[in-house]
Amino acid sequence: MLSRTADHLYWMSRYTERAENLARLLDVTHQMSLVPKSVEAENQNWGAILALNSLEARFAESYDEINAENVLRFMVMDPNNVSSIYSCLRAARENAHAVRGTLTAETWESCNMTWIEVRGQRFEQITTAGIGQFFEWVKLRSAVIRGVTFGTMLQDEAHHFIRLGGYLERADNTARILDVKYHVLDGDDEETSDFYQWGALLRSLSAFEVYRKVYRDVITPARVAELLMLRLDMPRSLHACMRGVVRVLEAIKNGQSAETERLAGILHAHIHYARIDDILKDGLHEYLTDFMDRIYELGDGIGRDFLVPAE
Repeated sequence: MLSRTADHLYWMSRYTERAENLARLLDVTHQMSLVPKSVEAENQNWGAILALNSLEARFAESYDEINAENVLRFMVMDPNNVSSIYSCLRAARENAHAVRGTLTAETWESCNMTWIEVRGQRFEQITTAGIGQFFEWVKLRSAVIRGVTFGTMLQDEAHHFIRLGGYLERADNTARILDVKYHVLDGDDEETSDFYQWGALLRSLSAFEVYRKVYRDVITPARVAELLMLRLDMPRSLHACMRGVVRVLEAIKNGQSAETERLAGILHAHIHYARIDDILKDGLHEYLTDFMDRIYELGDGIGRDFLVPAE
C-alpha cells in the first residue's frame, strides 16, 4: 500500500474517533455542570478541557472568558479551532475523499453524509435543540461509520490502518477523559461526588452497564479507574486498545518498524501487568500522563515507519 493512502486512512479513523471522544468529554462535563456548584468551580471544569487539549492560548485569542457557553462554542462548532468537533468531522471527510477509491461506497457515504449534516448546523440551533442531543448524534454517527467500515471492507492493509488509527486515538482519549474527570470527582465533597456524577463519567465512555455487570456493587473511584484502564474485556479500556495496536502492528510490520513494535509491546506490557492499587498509590495522574506521552511517541513512530513523512 502507498504510504499516502495509509496516511489518509489512518487519519480518517483518528479524526472520526476524536470527534466522538470529544463529544463524550463535553457531554460528561455538561452533565456534571447540572449539579449545583459555585460558578468558579464550574468554570474550572470547563477550563480543564482546554488545558487537557493544550488549547488555552488559542481559546484566549477569540474568547474573553472561560465559561460553559464559550467553551462549548469553541469545542463544538468553531471552524477556526482545528480540534473542534466540526473541524474533526471535516478533516475525517477530507481524508476519506482523498482515498474514496479504497473505501466501500457505504463507508464513503456514511462519512460524507455526517459532514453534510454537521456543516448545515449552527451553534445556536444545536443549543436550542439540546446540546446533549447533539453529542448523542456525534457518537451515533461515529458508530455508524465504524460499523459500516468494518462490516463492508475487505480485511486487508487498508482495514488494518483504519483499525490502528482508531485504537491509538481511543486509548489517548480514554486516558484524557479519565485523567481530567477522576480528579475532579475524587476531590469533591461527599455531597457532590455521588452516584450521579460517577455514573455520568461511566456513561461518557459507554461503561455504566458494563460496570454494573462486572462489579455488581456501588461505584467507587478505584473500580472506575480499573475498568477503564486494566480490564481487557472493556472495549474502550487502555488495555484493550493497546492489545489492538500490538496486533495491528504485527500484521503490517515492515523492515523499519521494529522499534515502533517494541515501544507498543512495552506499553502494552506496562498496562497488562499493572495493578490498580499500585497505580493509585504511585499517582493516577502521573501514570496517565506517562501513558499519554508514550502514546504520542508511538504515534510519531507509526508516522515515521508507515505514513507520509511530515514536511
